[in-house]
Amino acid sequence: MTAITQKLTFKGHSGADLAARLDLPNGPIRAYALFAHCFTCSKDLLAARRIAAELARAGIAVLRFDFTGLGSSEGEFASTNFSTNLEDLLSATAFLEKHYEAPSVLIGHSLGGAAVLAIAGRLPSVKAVATIGAPSDTAHVLKNLGTSLEDIQQGGEAEVSLAGRAFRVKKQFVEDVRSHRILDAVAGMRKPLLILHAPLDEIVGIDNATQIFLAAKHPKSYISLDQGDHLLTNTEDAAFAASAIGGWLSRYLPGDEAQGAVSIEHVRVMETGQGTFQNAVQAGRHRLFADEPESFGGLDTGPSPYDFLSIALGACTTMTLRLYADRKKLDLGRISVDVSHKKIHARDCEDCSDAAKTQGRIDRFDRVIDVEKPTTPEIRDKLVEIAGKCPVHKTLESLVHVHTAVRRDA
Repeated sequence: MTAITQKLTFKGHSGADLAARLDLPNGPIRAYALFAHCFTCSKDLLAARRIAAELARAGIAVLRFDFTGLGSSEGEFASTNFSTNLEDLLSATAFLEKHYEAPSVLIGHSLGGAAVLAIAGRLPSVKAVATIGAPSDTAHVLKNLGTSLEDIQQGGEAEVSLAGRAFRVKKQFVEDVRSHRILDAVAGMRKPLLILHAPLDEIVGIDNATQIFLAAKHPKSYISLDQGDHLLTNTEDAAFAASAIGGWLSRYLPGDEAQGAVSIEHVRVMETGQGTFQNAVQAGRHRLFADEPESFGGLDTGPSPYDFLSIALGACTTMTLRLYADRKKLDLGRISVDVSHKKIHARDCEDCSDAAKTQGRIDRFDRVIDVEKPTTPEIRDKLVEIAGKCPVHKTLESLVHVHTAVRRDA
């Protein structure tokens, strides 16, 4: 889960400084991943950011960078081509290996997907590869040039408008993308491969995913991005792709404990830098997000703080009732608990103590217990009584002291 996003630079194929982001987990690092963005895109595209955040949440550090001449990177785009993109990727790999750890995962979006497919077989450290909307033929990108392609062929170069921005493209770029054979690289890659593609992708058709899948050796997987567009501009589509990649990678990467990492004994909460309120949470070996709903200015990527309190009360209640039911040999079936929270005027609380009613506003948790099997009124009354003995219930209704300190080295 993302705890820190570091701004970095490293030298690309031409010696130009390439701008990068390294998304680091809040806790032990299971592996490092390298992300390659789409043609003329940048490392800060929504899909790239969401995928990096999701993988960091799962303990995977992600390096995403701008290719030469794009985004915040130095260099001249007109002098680049697919081959130089591969060289930039290899430079990124060398940078990770020298300063951190060689990448275990390659992820590529669109032409970046073709790029990671082209180099994966050359990198012994890589254990898994994932692509999003990748073309099976690098020459596919020439379709984006439209009528300008003829001008490039005849004049040697031309200014092309791509996604509302002007780029100068030279003939060498056209010749270079036509020279690569991605499907041959896929066939010889022999790495676990995940292909994500939207059936309605109008930029890179779904037939490209079919060709890559057929060329690849097992283990290989395909996940449909359903109604998503090529750039995954819808936040829900980007979040789904990120979650799918994170879940799939769990089969090919070691867990925290396999890395020799010790689970923390307490709960650690740290800002991710994504949105105003998003926090990365680590509780032992478990990782999750805390956030606020969009209506409160958050990203709605995880439960709110009061949701977590409700979760604690609900979970503790079911566990307490399960212990009681098993001990008394009561066949209740599955137990579920609905918990809601709100602040009310103390005087409106009918079942509060007289002392509590002297307060202005108080926190009220409404808890509704449901069991699968039929029960008698006597048993229902007993379940309410036992629920009140849940340790979290007692904590919430007791006098609680929170001791706070700031680390001296902070």
